[in-house]
This record gives sequence, structure tokens and C-alpha cells, in this order.
Amino acid sequence: MQFFPENFLWGGALSAHQIEGAYLEDGKGLCTADTLICGNVNERLMNISTDLNGESYYPSHEAIDFYHRYEGDIALFAEMGFKALRTSIAWSRIFPNGDDLEPNEKGLEFYDRLFDELIKHQIQPVITLSHYEMPLHLLKKYGGWKNRELVGFFERYARTVFQRYKDKVKLWITFNEINVVRVMPYLGGGMLLKYDNPQYLHEVYQAAHHQFVASSLAVKACHEVIPDAKIGMMMASNLSYPKTCNPDDVWQNMTSERETLFFSDVMMRGYYPSYIKRFFKENNIEIDMLPGDEELIRKYTADFLSFSYYMSTVIAKEPEEQITGNFSWGSSNPYLETSDWGWQIDPVGMRILLNQLYDRYQKPLFIVENGLGAADHLDAYGEVVDDYRIDYLRSHIRAMKEAIEDGVDLMGYLPWGCIDLVSCSTGEMKKRYGFIYVDKNNEGEGTLERSRKKSFYWYKNVIESNGLEL
Repeated sequence: MQFFPENFLWGGALSAHQIEGAYLEDGKGLCTADTLICGNVNERLMNISTDLNGESYYPSHEAIDFYHRYEGDIALFAEMGFKALRTSIAWSRIFPNGDDLEPNEKGLEFYDRLFDELIKHQIQPVITLSHYEMPLHLLKKYGGWKNRELVGFFERYARTVFQRYKDKVKLWITFNEINVVRVMPYLGGGMLLKYDNPQYLHEVYQAAHHQFVASSLAVKACHEVIPDAKIGMMMASNLSYPKTCNPDDVWQNMTSERETLFFSDVMMRGYYPSYIKRFFKENNIEIDMLPGDEELIRKYTADFLSFSYYMSTVIAKEPEEQITGNFSWGSSNPYLETSDWGWQIDPVGMRILLNQLYDRYQKPLFIVENGLGAADHLDAYGEVVDDYRIDYLRSHIRAMKEAIEDGVDLMGYLPWGCIDLVSCSTGEMKKRYGFIYVDKNNEGEGTLERSRKKSFYWYKNVIESNGLEL
């Protein structure tokens, strides 16, 4: 019996600023992620200074030094049998300031070497153009994505890398978790914007519109430059359940889900849905659109929908308490277990989400983030016995099997942080996702030595059996 297609893309997912380090090497400019200190999400994202403080620890500056160690890491991915690796290009390696007229050749050469190494091992690159980082200069001079000028800068960047890597990269993603701009505007939009700002909603939705236009221009450019490529969108999933069958709870949950689905509705269907127009009207939001924007968005929709899935939440009209995880909010679910970081584990929710999204869009889906963040420890034998991670991944792969049997067109499965990396939400190394352990702690101490966890061998067998042996 075969559940997964023969061309199913098993692999893993990473991002440039969480792994590469070398934050000013070979002409790279400062990016927004370079300003984030180690600490909880409030410290990292609510009290940001764009001026680096020599007394603070910035974990992304060295990260796990993938910039200098990628050959060995890719060899480990190949040993597991990866068919694909998702990572990102650091925009500020290619255009250090973002508004530069010419790209940085040394930055381009690094990704040439990286992609060549992946291809040598028959691992297909899946490349995100912007993953929670952008040149810091674009924030300081232009104010981030609320400024229309960034559309042109992004299009120049996208066309540059499409032309450079057209023979090496056939799968692209425009913006990582594009809907997060609504709740974390610094990460998602390069904007210093406080929640109590009366213009908050207007500015985040204006920024989103500019990203929609930029994404459509990137889709257009990709199809022109690399006709045999596919380019998708990516969102942070927000699966939630109504707390009760009280119609008020059901409606509140539907409203919550639409906060996310708005982004995929625009990028997959090609137009602003009626429910968001009512929301804009009721909140006095007027989006500044240029002539041709709506036609562009309608004509150049994403080829596939990729998304992250870690957890689900419960929504009520009158919530009693709040839990957070991967930038989603809601109440806890008494039927689910919880991770070390309070994220509720819901594999059935993955099947539900896959069915909902495929029913809604009828385009291929791609799981490009999923995994369990845990405080792994080396045992007396120098090994990490992470059965809890294996259990988590196994249950979610089984849910994927069911969804495929339901008729969902699923391109692949790329678990997040396939090698330990710097946590985006907390800046910690302690919160580990990988199949490969990296010797580094929250203070930046350690040898950076890599070692295989128990899950490494388990996932290798999953890939070898194309998901039959779990």
C-alpha cells in the first residue's frame, strides 16, 4: 500500500537569519532580524531598538554558523535522504541596504555554492524570498512595508535572484507566514508599530497590500524568468475550534479564522473578499491602492499554498484565559496534550486544516513547517533520545496520510528546524526542533558540534520507506 506519491518531497525547513550567522560578512548589510536580542517574545518584539547595543547578546549574529558549515550540514541532510530543503535568501546579503541599484556579488556567490551543494546531493532547494528579515535600512529610511517604495525594491531583488538561480531553484515562496504582519509587524513587515497606535490596523493592512502587490509581481517575474518553476505563498495556519456550540462562539471562531484566511484568499483567489471589505468599513480602514493593483493581484496568484502547522487553539466569545503559540492566540483545549512551551499538540487538526484549505482553493498544498520545540538534553552517552519528537512527527504524518486519502493534493513535508537553530519567538537555542543537535546554549556558549538525535535515524527510515514505516 502506498499513501504518499513517488515524487513526494520529504525534507526539512530552515531560515537564513536563524542558521547562517556571519551577519556582516562578505558585504552583507544589517537586517531587521540582526537587532533581536535573546529573550521572551515581549522583550524581543515589543521593545525593539534598531541600534545595536554592545552589551546585549544577539543570537542571530553567529546563529549555528551555517554560513561556514553548510557543506557538513547538507551532508547530514543527505544522509537522512532529504528530497528537498526549504531555506531562505537573506535579502541583505544580495542588496545590503535594500534600495541599492546593484547586487552584492559575494552574497550571490554564497547562494550559488549553497544551491550547488544541495543539488550535488540531489536535494531540491525550496527558497523563501523574505523570511522575517529585510534590510534594516528599509525600515530606517522608509518605515518598512507600509511604504509603497518597497514594492519596487522587492521586485528588483526577486528578479535578480530568479535570473541568477533560474537553473538551480524551481520552487519558490514569496513571504514567510505573510499573515503574521497583522500581529507582529516588526517580524512580518519591518515596522516599528505599537498595538496602542490608533493607526495600527490601517498600517498593517496597508503593509499587507503592498506585500500582496510585491508577491504578485514576483509571481509574474518568476513565470517570465523561470517558466518551469512554481512559486507559492506561505502563511502561519490558525486552526481553531469554537469553545461551545453557542452560535456566538461559532461566529467568533469563524471571525478569528478569517483573520488568517484573508491573506490566502487574496493570494490564492486573487481578490479582496467581501468580509474584509466590511471589516475595513467598520474600522475606518482605507487601503491606498494604485490603478492596476487589483488586476495584478487577480492575474498573478500563487501556484501553491504552503503553510506552517504546529498547534490549534480554542476560540470563545468570552475567553476565560489565553494561550499563545506561533503567533496565534486562544484558549486551551482539554482534549489535547501540551508541549514544553505550552503549544497544544493536535495532529487531527492537521488533517482538518489540509481538507479545509484544499476544499477552499483546489490548488496544491505544501507543509513547510511542522515540529516540536523541546528542551533536548544529551544523555550520559552523548545522545539525545527524543522519543517525544518522534511521537509528535509520527502522529502528524499519519494525519497527512489520511488527508491524502481524503483527496488532498499534498506536495511535501518539510519539518521545521531540521537542525537545531535560533528560535524566532524567543531567540533561544534551548527550544530545539532538530533531528541534529547543535552544541550551543542560550548564552552563545558551545562548540557548535553537530550530533545525530534518535529522531535522525527514525526520519531517515520514514523517508526511505516513503512514509510506510513510522
